[in-house]
Amino acid sequence: MHKYLHVVLAFVHVLADSDFAKHDGAPPSKIAVVGAGIGGTATAHFLRQHFGPEVRIDVFEKGSVGGRLATVTVNHQDYESGGSIIHSLNLHMQDFVQQLGLKYRKSVAGKTAVFGGEEFVLEETDWYLLDLFHLWWRYGISFIRLQMWVEEIMEKFMRIYKYQAHGYAFSSVEELLHSLGGSGFINMTRRSLSESLLELGVSQRFIDEVIAPIMRVNYGQNISIPAFVGDYHQYELTYTSQNERTSELYDIVVVATPLQHNVNSGISFQGFEPQLPEMVGSYHQTVASIVHGYLNCTYFGFPDPKLFPFASILTTDTPGLFFNSAASVCPVNITSGFRRKQPQEAGVYKVFSPKPLEKNELKTLFKSYYSVQVTDWLAYPHYGSTQGLPPVVLHESLYYLNGIEWAGSAMEMSSVAAKNIALLAYHRWNRQLEMIDQKDLMHKVKAEL
Repeated sequence: MHKYLHVVLAFVHVLADSDFAKHDGAPPSKIAVVGAGIGGTATAHFLRQHFGPEVRIDVFEKGSVGGRLATVTVNHQDYESGGSIIHSLNLHMQDFVQQLGLKYRKSVAGKTAVFGGEEFVLEETDWYLLDLFHLWWRYGISFIRLQMWVEEIMEKFMRIYKYQAHGYAFSSVEELLHSLGGSGFINMTRRSLSESLLELGVSQRFIDEVIAPIMRVNYGQNISIPAFVGDYHQYELTYTSQNERTSELYDIVVVATPLQHNVNSGISFQGFEPQLPEMVGSYHQTVASIVHGYLNCTYFGFPDPKLFPFASILTTDTPGLFFNSAASVCPVNITSGFRRKQPQEAGVYKVFSPKPLEKNELKTLFKSYYSVQVTDWLAYPHYGSTQGLPPVVLHESLYYLNGIEWAGSAMEMSSVAAKNIALLAYHRWNRQLEMIDQKDLMHKVKAEL
C-alpha cells in the first residue's frame, strides 16, 4: 500500500557510501518519492510493480495530493481548475482510469470560436463539412499538412509504450526522444513551433489564427515554444510534518516536483559532491479563474446573448488581449438531465489568463457575476527554443521526473516519465545495464516478438 504523507521536505542529504555495505542483489529497503502529483503517484505505482510488495515506498507531499490536477466547488458542484483532458491514445492514463474504476464523463456539445480582439476570425458551425470548407477557403491545405505532421509524430511517439512494455529504460530525456524519432525529435525541442510549421509549408495566417490560440489555451504561451513540447549510497531525508521533524534513510529517491528557481519546491540538498546540476529555466504562470456569472456577449459582438452560439472562445496572440481563453464548463459529475447553460443564463466559466483578472477585466468579460475562484498555477515550463533538457539522473539512485516537461507537459508525459524512472531505477539497482539506453530498439522489440 502506498503511503501518502502531507509534509514539508526540509532537505535531502547523501551519506558517504563507505558507511554501508553493497546491496549484493538484495532489493532496496525503502524508496522515497517527493511529490504526489500525477507524476509522483504514477512513479510510486510503477515502482511497486517492478520492485514488488516488500519494498517500502513513501510518498511525500507538502500540499494536496494531485498536484496540478485540482477542482473547485461552485454551488455544490466540482469543476476542474487544472489538467482535465485525457486523450484516447494516452495509454498510461487510460490504464489508470480503468484500474481506478473511473467513469467517462458524458460529452456535452458546444461550438468553439477564435477571437482576435475585435472580431471572431474563425467560427465553428454545426456542420462538419462546412467547417472543412471554411478551413480550406481561408488556409488552403495548411490544416492537411498539419494533420499529416501530427499523425507522423504520434505514430513515432507511440513506440514508447512498446519499449516500456519490453522493460527498456532511458537515462536521459534526450535518449528517450532519440529512441522515438532520432535527431528529428531532439531538434524539435530546440526549434520554435512556428519555424517547424513554416518549413512544412503551413501558412503564417494558419499559425496565427489556429495554432497560436491552441498554444495559448494549452500552454499560455505563443508559437515560439519548441515544436515538441555503480557505487551504493543512501540518502537521509529530513522532513517536517505537523511541527514534527523526522529523518529517515532511503536507498532510492525520486524527486517528482519541479526544481526550477521560481517554484517553491520545499526541497534543499546538502552534502552532495559533486554538487547537483542547476536547473535552468523557469515555470510559466497561468491563472485559471472559475467565474459564476453572466457572459458579456456584447464584448464579442453579440448584443443579444440568445444569439451567441459559442461555448468556448480561444484568442489570438493580439496585444491588449488580457485573457487566453474563456469557456463554459461542465461539472465533474454530470447528471442524466444536465444541459449546458445558455449565454443569457448564469453559468460557470473557466477563464485562462497570464495574470489574475482585475475588476475592470472581469466586468469586460462578464455583465455580472456571483463568485470568482482563482487558481494561480505554475503549470508548465516557460518554453524557449534554446533551453536544454534537465537530467533524469541527478546522482546515484537519485532521479528527477519533471525534466520530461521540457519536451512536453501533459499528464501522459508525466506518466511516461514515471514508468521510465521506475524501470531505470530497477535496472540500475539490479545492474541490468543491457536494458538501459539500447540502440535500434525497434529492431530489438520486433526480434523479441
